[in-house]
Amino acid sequence: MNLDAIATAIGELDEEKVLSLLNTFIQANPSEDDAKQVVAACQSGMSIVGDQFEKGEYFVGDLIFAGELLANAIETLKPFQSAENEGNRGKIVLGTVAGDLHDIGKNIFRSMAEAAGFNVLDLGIDQPASEFVRRVKEVNPEIVGMSGVLTLALESMKNAVDALKEAGLRENVKIIIGGNPVTNNACEQIGADAFTTNAAEGVKICQKWVS
Repeated sequence: MNLDAIATAIGELDEEKVLSLLNTFIQANPSEDDAKQVVAACQSGMSIVGDQFEKGEYFVGDLIFAGELLANAIETLKPFQSAENEGNRGKIVLGTVAGDLHDIGKNIFRSMAEAAGFNVLDLGIDQPASEFVRRVKEVNPEIVGMSGVLTLALESMKNAVDALKEAGLRENVKIIIGGNPVTNNACEQIGADAFTTNAAEGVKICQKWVS
């Protein structure tokens, strides 16, 4: 199996090539280890997409397309991976914070985190602090991800972190925030553990936390 070819095809957003390579792979009746390697190659392809986006070669539409391409690839490979390996990286509660209706970055991050083996509970958009608290109690995740594109999202992120503190849950989770307005300074003021404006980088941070 040519893993580099899969990574390159995803990096180049060549849907036809990706599907053709995956079909060839599946016909060979692969082992679970083989499937894991192909998933890893797909993730490498998404890193290429992330790099191209940062360089200004790709745009938001390309990121959305890449996220869908990755999700389809992972779905295709699911039958070759045992259930206990699904979501064995850890759990992430993820949502776009109150007052913000943007979900593109969040959805791309979710696809990539799931591809990396995380079990992701996606709360959706415009989520109040109380919903983050409720779901963290319910799911007991290792990581909470908060997304936002508008400047007002920063205040909502701070409210959510404060609410987790008040509920006595803050010590048990790592918090990553993402979106256009987040900076190192904002991250410190909000009280998050990390911030990112790149979904691929965000997943790498989460992998380090649970490794």
